[in-house]
Amino acid sequence: QPQPVESGGALVQPGGSLRLLCSVWGYNFQNYRVAWFRQAPGKEREGVVCSSSSGGYKEYEDSVKDRFNFARNTGFPAVVALELIGVRPEDTGVYYCAIAPAQGDYCSRRADDYERWGQGTQVTVSS
Repeated sequence: QPQPVESGGALVQPGGSLRLLCSVWGYNFQNYRVAWFRQAPGKEREGVVCSSSSGGYKEYEDSVKDRFNFARNTGFPAVVALELIGVRPEDTGVYYCAIAPAQGDYCSRRADDYERWGQGTQVTVSS
């Protein structure tokens, strides 16, 4: 079974940048929808961005659409990146990568739609 593994979380100052990576060894993202979620302390998990299996459809949460960038490769190993630019304290949380089998050129940011989850990587935005 494909298992996402996240990396790149760190302590970063407000206004700074960070790149998170998600890899799934032995699998190709062309067969999977991919999404990044985050969970802040005391809050529910929220979908930050999702990508269809082709990469042709992406959907960003409103507060990040002008600051975060999602990128993916098309070969092996399967790696997707989430670039966080101009981070804010409210971006603090554990960031999770999740995947689900391809479903046309579409994706959603609903956690229930995803089957395989990584362990998460901590992002802390603080001065």
